[in-house]
Amino acid sequence: MAKEQLGVLNALDVAKTQLYHFTAIVIAGMGFFTDAYDLFCISLVTKLLGRIYYTDLNQPKPGTLPPNVAAAVNGVALCGTLAGQLFFGWLGDKLGRKRVYGITLVLMVLCSVASGLSFSDHPKGVISTLCFFRFWLGFGIGGDYPLSATIMSEYANKKTRGAFIAAVFAMQGFGILGGGIVALIVSTAFDHSFKAPAYSVDRAASLAPQADFVWRIILMVGALPAALTYYWRMKMPETARYTALVAKNAKQAASDMSKVLQVEVEAEEEKLEKFTQEKSNTFGLFTKQFARRHGLHLLGTTSTWFLLDIAFYSQNLFQKDIFSAIGWIPKAERMNAINEVYRIARAQTLIAMCSTVPGYWFTVFLIDYLGRFAIQLMGFFFMTVFMFALAIPYHHWTLKPNRIAFVVIYSFTFFFANFGPNATTFVVPAEIFPARLRSTCHGISAAAGKAGAIVGAFGFLYAAQSKDPTKTDAGYPPGIGVKNSLIMLGVINFFGMVFTLLVPESKGKSLEELTGENEEEEGAGQQATSTRTVPV
Repeated sequence: MAKEQLGVLNALDVAKTQLYHFTAIVIAGMGFFTDAYDLFCISLVTKLLGRIYYTDLNQPKPGTLPPNVAAAVNGVALCGTLAGQLFFGWLGDKLGRKRVYGITLVLMVLCSVASGLSFSDHPKGVISTLCFFRFWLGFGIGGDYPLSATIMSEYANKKTRGAFIAAVFAMQGFGILGGGIVALIVSTAFDHSFKAPAYSVDRAASLAPQADFVWRIILMVGALPAALTYYWRMKMPETARYTALVAKNAKQAASDMSKVLQVEVEAEEEKLEKFTQEKSNTFGLFTKQFARRHGLHLLGTTSTWFLLDIAFYSQNLFQKDIFSAIGWIPKAERMNAINEVYRIARAQTLIAMCSTVPGYWFTVFLIDYLGRFAIQLMGFFFMTVFMFALAIPYHHWTLKPNRIAFVVIYSFTFFFANFGPNATTFVVPAEIFPARLRSTCHGISAAAGKAGAIVGAFGFLYAAQSKDPTKTDAGYPPGIGVKNSLIMLGVINFFGMVFTLLVPESKGKSLEELTGENEEEEGAGQQATSTRTVPV
């Protein structure tokens, strides 16, 4: 049986949409803009790194990163992100959302700048430095996932909570788009200023010495949006749900929310004390009660995020290889080094603009009408359909007259990833777990996703290689080819549909109703006090 809700939490649940909601979206969202920029911009410059540090002028093709180096450069930030999600997710429940939020932001700013620096011009020195700082950059980014989601869910009202959390995550689309635009601007400026012939025309001259600045600038720009929001992030008060339900400070929660909501909120210390002493509000993560109440929920959020990210990250990080395979990007020897960055950035920017960004905002506008479950199930379904539509007649799509249609269908897989599970897997774990475990469980779910991203990132490097040993990239063994890789991703998306059945619908309910935090203990009498409604 449900207990009477705390006044401060009820005030947040029924609050009309106000300026502070949008302020929270922008502050938390700029963190996600930075996260996406930093994680995905590496795919724009890996080809350039191969040319600069691994080109042998005696070879007919420009250099590429050796398999072990490519795996490290592409995957090290994801490893850091996984570790950061687990650590900062746990820390966010121990020290508070706001305090830990600031630590992650400082780490992201410093490591974004440092990743564009190096201790030498020798390949080993440059790559080692890059990988070291990108790991710690990923560690900071990892903390942003559970903290941004938890802060937004705990600030939002129950009517539009899904849209607010999804809007924070939708900034990821702008981050991917921003990375492409920055790469376009930088590569265009350098290509015009330092003219260079294609590799096939003049091997030595095709790599302008100034190309080394291009990748460094692209990586370092990622520090700017995070640094610009640091002041406002530190001005945000701690969430009332953490202050009341975890820190158990009713006066501070009421004081903070009175300022935010601009209404008088009563500090209900006696009610809070009874509230937090209930058995439903004391069990830990590794207990039978948690397993009984939320075990299947956690399995659902971790498995769906894991399966989604195998497909999503392999698509994002290696779409340049797919574009090359279908001839949308010319062969490397027909371009100079900087022009190749421009071509890759242009292709990825078009995909982001036409499918990635719109998909996120479809979710924002419809999630509180259609519900999380319906959007996630639909997204996985259409991702499966479009992936098989690409894979089964793959040879047809590689023919020159059909390449544009390939890109259109490929774009639809991104659209339904984002108008689908890529957004909902972020939203739901921030809603369905108790306040004292919310950041931790979101971190665990997100870390499962990054484990999937690592599988996708490392695995696709090898799997997408041609079956013909003469057509593989330098240093790679033969793989299963792009066609079979796409079939595998289609199967993975299908299993995402299946595991979605474990995820509960959270539309339109208060967080405490979802988590069972306001349930009476069995056998406890009903309180005789009346519910106080705070005018908002």
